[in-house]
Amino acid sequence: MELSSLFHNVRPEGELLPQEAAAFALLEELGMEYDRVSSEPADTMEKCAAVSQVLGVPICKNLFLCNRQKTQFYLLCMGPDKPFHTKDLSHQIGSARLSFAPEEALWELLRCTPGSATILGLMNDREHRVRLLMEREVYEAEYLSCHPCICTSSLKLRTADVLHKLLPRTGHEVTVVDL
Repeated sequence: MELSSLFHNVRPEGELLPQEAAAFALLEELGMEYDRVSSEPADTMEKCAAVSQVLGVPICKNLFLCNRQKTQFYLLCMGPDKPFHTKDLSHQIGSARLSFAPEEALWELLRCTPGSATILGLMNDREHRVRLLMEREVYEAEYLSCHPCICTSSLKLRTADVLHKLLPRTGHEVTVVDL
C-alpha cells in the first residue's frame, strides 16, 4: 500500500470532502495536535496495519453497532487485534442482540462511510443518539489513531485530548468496556 510521509498538524492538500474538512476544522478549533498520513483507502484492518507502522500507534478498530430494533447505536473503539464477541459486550452495556448497524445509519448519524467510522464522527451526532464505547486498553493508551471521517487519511491523537477536549465539545461521554 502506498503511503505519504508523516505530517504534523497539516491537512491533506486539495479539496476535501465536507466531513473530512469539518474534522480538521474541529481539531484546529480545539487546538488538538495530530500526526497524519495519507494513503489509498485504508478500509480494512489489514490495510491499516501499514498505516499504523508509519504513525507508530495501532489504528483503532471502530465498529458501528446497534440493537435489534435499530433504536440504540454504539461506536466501539477497540484495539486492532482484540477479538469481538457480541455476547460479552452486550452483557456489559445492558443491550441484547447487538449487530452491525446499517450503512445508512452510519452516514446519517456520523457522516462516515463503511471503513471510515471514527470517534471524530461524533461531532455530527448532535442529538447524541450514538453511545461511545472504548475498550479499556484504548482508553488508557497515551495515543489513539483514527480516520478523519474518511479512510484515505489516518491520524494519531493524544487520548487525553480526545477525552478532555473532543468529547466535551461533542457532548458525548465514554463507557469503558473490557473485551
